[in-house]
Amino acid sequence: MLAHQCVCYVAQMRAVRASGIRRLRGLKNISWLTAYQLEKLSNAMTVSTVEKCAIIFDEKHSPDSAYILLAGVARITCRNRKGQRTSVIMVSPGMIPSFPPPVPGISYNFRCEAATHCQIGTIDLESFVKISLGIASADFKRMAASYMGRWDLVQLRCANFMSCTLEERLALILLELSENFGVPDGKVVRLTLPARHKDLAELAGATRPRITEYLSLFERQHLISRDNRQLVVNRDRLESFLAQTHIPAIGAGTVV
Repeated sequence: MLAHQCVCYVAQMRAVRASGIRRLRGLKNISWLTAYQLEKLSNAMTVSTVEKCAIIFDEKHSPDSAYILLAGVARITCRNRKGQRTSVIMVSPGMIPSFPPPVPGISYNFRCEAATHCQIGTIDLESFVKISLGIASADFKRMAASYMGRWDLVQLRCANFMSCTLEERLALILLELSENFGVPDGKVVRLTLPARHKDLAELAGATRPRITEYLSLFERQHLISRDNRQLVVNRDRLESFLAQTHIPAIGAGTVV
């Protein structure tokens, strides 16, 4: 009798694993995994249900977890410059995209929500990468960052620029440059590359004279300064400026 129960239990577990593997194999963006990898993934992840309109994960959750939408429809939302929450991606079953890295001066407050009743598989990123690629997740992140660069910055900047004044666009660009080409010097950051007005104008989508005008304004407001032709950025002041809804300035509100 006991032997029969053991056989039945083993058969039941095999059926459950087979069902889990079939479910994962049907997901578009991970269907390339082998049957062995799908079995390991099925055994390693935790499955939960999420009710409609509930939050699956947001920026407060650990970035070292991977989320797989097994059933249902989800959406990724963020807050726009007016503080309103809006949908940016509708997610079908498969691996849910991670949020883009933070952008200096912009707070998007991304979160993934259940658009319908959803079933979610969760696994730590280290395990997922090892199962899928056989390498450490840190190595994968470095490779992906080197290969893809930061095109997400370009997309986020362009999307955000649609509702920004020229002042705000220039402030965002200066923050981005200080992040990528800056050397900390006390409370400020010195740019290691020449900040030519022509280049800044192209990045901001404005004319060179207008950029020169606003750079002079930023200097008077102590948002930036110059030292032997080297541009010095006060990140704290620029971020405070962007956090405000309006700042009295000549030409404020003008989009060029």
